[in-house]
Amino acid sequence: QVQLVESGGGLVQAGGSLRLSCAASGSISSINPMGWYRQAPGKQRELVASITNGGSTYYADSVKGRFTVSRDNAKNTVYLQMNSLKPEDTAVYFCNAVYYRHAWGQGTQVTVSS
Repeated sequence: QVQLVESGGGLVQAGGSLRLSCAASGSISSINPMGWYRQAPGKQRELVASITNGGSTYYADSVKGRFTVSRDNAKNTVYLQMNSLKPEDTAVYFCNAVYYRHAWGQGTQVTVSS
């Protein structure tokens, strides 16, 4: 019964930065990478970044060089540092396991103004 709570979103101007946090209330499998997803209005949810316990990362082409995913296993928390934000980054951001997913949280809204 892992619960995921995303936070850190907000309104920011283009070029600005935000750091999102995802706190898990229960244990997460050490073999299950954690990922950040986003969903913009009228679009499918997409994986934008993920990280394994070993530190291997993945980034969607759209965010490479701008976003950095990290994790703190002791805190059961994953982070997404978002720099050089663009209006097209506007979406609700969610975290979840990549393969054996838990229930989705409410997400956190990121709005990037032009």
